[in-house]
Amino acid sequence: MKKAIVSAILASGLVACTSVETAIVSSNEVAASGGEPIAVVQGTALGLTAIFHVIDLVQSDLDTVVNRLLVSEAKAMGGNKVQLLSAGTTPRHGIFALGGTIIGFPISQASGVAVK
Repeated sequence: MKKAIVSAILASGLVACTSVETAIVSSNEVAASGGEPIAVVQGTALGLTAIFHVIDLVQSDLDTVVNRLLVSEAKAMGGNKVQLLSAGTTPRHGIFALGGTIIGFPISQASGVAVK
């Protein structure tokens, strides 16, 4: 029984942690280039890495947060494209690799305006 509980805890720790927040906006209050703004979308992904960010146990990078979270949520809300406002991720190379010694938790974030 104890092995099953420990296995369940370890497995749940390897599940990706993502979050998408949205706010519907009025086109006469928010300006966006490339179309009529319909919503502001923010996506965040928390990853899990091992041994100086060399091994990705749970992926968290700009591709994940922009394409799988931001763009897909904007399209689900009726937008045709996203005007990207900001994007960032935890650096993993050089001196920044020391931040993920044995276990690291890189975070990626992007925000934009969904436009029609």
